[in-house]
Amino acid sequence: MAVGNRTLELTKIAAAALSDKLGSEIVAIDLSEQLVLNQVFLLATGANEPQLQALSDEVQKKLAQAGEKPVRKEGSGSWILLDYTDLVVHIQSTELRNYYMLDRLWNDCPKIDLGLEMSKR
Repeated sequence: MAVGNRTLELTKIAAAALSDKLGSEIVAIDLSEQLVLNQVFLLATGANEPQLQALSDEVQKKLAQAGEKPVRKEGSGSWILLDYTDLVVHIQSTELRNYYMLDRLWNDCPKIDLGLEMSKR
């Protein structure tokens, strides 16, 4: 099963929001062949807790404008998770991103081209 068009659209909206607020290492992982509950993990890194909160707020704002709200929000500080059912956004500090290495854990899954020039910061 491939990632649905709506999920892909929401992923790109969320990725652009993360980029607008200067999130770094923005990566979308296609989990559609691996998981039943989620299709995409969108990962981003923030420099400090206020930036992580700003990244979270911006994603929620942009996805609300697209008619979506998270079914679940968890965390604060160093790791914020926004669950939009098929799309799960992980916003992490550099330390936690390096420690948990979700990118590496799901390394065998394809990455989604987000069309962001700044995602490699």
